[in-house]
Amino acid sequence: MPAVSRTTDDGAVERRRMRADARGNADALVEAATAVFAEAGVTAPVRAIAERAGVGVGTLYRHFPLRSDLISAVFRRELDACVDAAEEMETALAPGEALDAWVMRFTGFVATKQGLAAALHSGDTAYEPLAAAFATRLVPTLERLLAAALDAGDITRHVDAEDFLAAVANLCHGGGPASRASGREARMVRLLLAGLRSPAD
Repeated sequence: MPAVSRTTDDGAVERRRMRADARGNADALVEAATAVFAEAGVTAPVRAIAERAGVGVGTLYRHFPLRSDLISAVFRRELDACVDAAEEMETALAPGEALDAWVMRFTGFVATKQGLAAALHSGDTAYEPLAAAFATRLVPTLERLLAAALDAGDITRHVDAEDFLAAVANLCHGGGPASRASGREARMVRLLLAGLRSPAD
């Protein structure tokens, strides 16, 4: 077997390091964008995001050439986390409690993404996959939680999952600081949840 030169080994190590650095920068940018969007909305200056991530603006544009790329990355990561949280809640809580906890988790997700709804409904084709992800991931998650709570007798009314998510999103369109996720929007969403427990007609 021919010997592998040290130069080749060093080159492979360097490429792996560069890929790891690039992944780290991309993750840091998504983390920073998540925080900045919660504070200032999805139209926040990209420089603020780059500074929070500890990288240059050029690095940001290499990973996310368009603002829609960065918004999509943040949305996808948060959506995945929201869906994953449902499984943990189902394991740890009674069906009705899991439903309430997850809906409030979703409320926080929507309420702290100022301007996200406007971006998703802007007609930009870059956001079409996100609308599909909403339908294929969030809706089935809530359907499962609603069915379990109804079977357990923890709620008394059937409700369409897609309609319920849309209602929550509409209540949260006003945006505001991240702290508002536990404020007015949360109180209004709890009224929706209470309606599921009212006597059925």
